[in-house]
Amino acid sequence: MTAFSILDLAPVPEGSTPGDALRNTIDLARHADRLGYTRYWLAEHHNMTGIASAATAVVIGQVAAATSRIRVGAGGIMLPNHAPMVIAEQFGTLESLFPGRIDLGLGRAPGTDQRTLRALRVDPMDSDNFPQDVLELQAFLAPVQEGQVIQAVPGAGTQVPLWILGSSTFGSQLAAMLGLPYAFASHFAPDALMPALAVYRSKFEPSAQLARSHAMAGCNVFLAPTDAEARYLFTSAQQRAAGIFRGARGLLPAPIDDIETFWSPMEKAQASRMLQYSFVGSPDTVKRGLEHFIANTQVDEVMVASAIFEHAKRVRSYEMLAEVVKELNGAAAAA
Repeated sequence: MTAFSILDLAPVPEGSTPGDALRNTIDLARHADRLGYTRYWLAEHHNMTGIASAATAVVIGQVAAATSRIRVGAGGIMLPNHAPMVIAEQFGTLESLFPGRIDLGLGRAPGTDQRTLRALRVDPMDSDNFPQDVLELQAFLAPVQEGQVIQAVPGAGTQVPLWILGSSTFGSQLAAMLGLPYAFASHFAPDALMPALAVYRSKFEPSAQLARSHAMAGCNVFLAPTDAEARYLFTSAQQRAAGIFRGARGLLPAPIDDIETFWSPMEKAQASRMLQYSFVGSPDTVKRGLEHFIANTQVDEVMVASAIFEHAKRVRSYEMLAEVVKELNGAAAAA
């Protein structure tokens, strides 16, 4: 059985506002809760007009309040941007309000550019302290020790589950050393997926939080009744990926009929490599792709991102994916 979860980057499509995107996030989360997905994660990005989840803890609180079963969390909080105590207080508050439903994924990338880091009052070298910051945060979330002078309130004793996020072997080594679950960002940075998973599994040390390794990998899924319609929806993500290489980040673009007229051969190669782990098509097509992905990676959990321009079609994609997941796990259970 492979768990399936949702990574929502709260995309802001062309012609809409961040408020529209956040309302779409809450609506999609309600559907995810009903459809049986394991987690619903949001990510910290700054100074990006196409992503509305910058105040990640605030959005997580709204999503948790709008749902009843699904785990809600960060995928992730960019810890070098924050004092560990502040994050302990934020997520301790969330855990106190929604006990047993909050996850805290941690990354060491800034989630923005160097100029925005200055606006955040962050030293770019702070990422070098990431392992120590994780341990400090973990201590703030642990039960208070005798003589402990500084406490996170709320936070102390909540033991919010921590995850390490990454797109290289650095994060996998840290997750293994600390005995934490590990999530790899293969939905946009696929190159080191297999080496990172191998390092994580081979070096994993059991901890109080986790007895055995738990690996998650990200992918993009664009599901529609036909392969042709799904490929059309996917052109939004392809345009956005090409825009990154052009240095032009912006709102999520509307899909187009012919992606080949949009990009150069070089941009196509770069964007296609970035979106390597994307499964696009009808339910049968996507099912085959996910079967192959799970068999190759042996991951415990798949985190799905779907940057679909029209909200109703994004909801439909996740509804169709839920049926595919039932088939996949049903076949796995019968094997």
